[in-house]
Amino acid sequence: MASLNKFKNVLMLAFDWILYGAGATDTCKVTVTQPRFQEADYSMNTVFLTCAFAASGCSSFQPQVLWFRFLSNQHQDLCTPGCTDYQKYKVHLSENNNSLQISDLTVDDNAVYICGIAFSDSSSPHSKQTGDGTVLTKTEKQHSNGTVIFIFMIITSSLLFLYSTTVFTFFVVYKKITSGRKIFQAIAQELQRQRYAEHCQQP
Repeated sequence: MASLNKFKNVLMLAFDWILYGAGATDTCKVTVTQPRFQEADYSMNTVFLTCAFAASGCSSFQPQVLWFRFLSNQHQDLCTPGCTDYQKYKVHLSENNNSLQISDLTVDDNAVYICGIAFSDSSSPHSKQTGDGTVLTKTEKQHSNGTVIFIFMIITSSLLFLYSTTVFTFFVVYKKITSGRKIFQAIAQELQRQRYAEHCQQP
C-alpha cells in the first residue's frame, strides 16, 4: 500500500509535466471515484473499468483522461492520454464518466488500475487528480467439474471391471461344476453297468 501511495504521488508530479500549461481557471477542482475491486470471470474476454469524476470551477472542455497500471512495485503507462496498445486498451469518455476497455483479458492483466483526470487548461493544483485505483482480478478456470467427472469415470470403470471379473469367474466355476457332474454321472453309470453285468453272470 505504501508503494502504491508513493506511486500516486509520482503520478501527480507526472501530470504537471505531461499536461503542463498556464491556465486561467485557478479555482478548478476535480474529484475522482473508482470502484475498489472488480472481478472478471475466467470466461470473460473483455472488461470495462469505470471511473467517475466531478469537476467544479473548471472549463467546459473535456478533460484529459489517463490510465496507469500498478503491478508488483512497478507502474506502466497505459493511456497518457494516447493508449500504448490500441488493440488491447481503449478509453471511452461520456460526460462525467469514463471507462478503460481491456481486450484479450488474461490472468496476467491482474493489477491495480488507476484513473487520472486532468483539466490541462487550469493551473489549479486540484485540477489534476487520480482515483484510489481498481484492483482487477480475473479468476482462473476451475477444474473441479472435470475432476469429478474423471473420478466418476474411474469408479465406473472399476465397477465394470469387477462385474466382468465376477461374471467370468462364475462362468468358469459353473463350467467346472457342470463338467464335474458329468464325470460323476459317467462314473456312476459305469459302476451301475458293471454291477448289472456281474449280477447277470451269477448262476
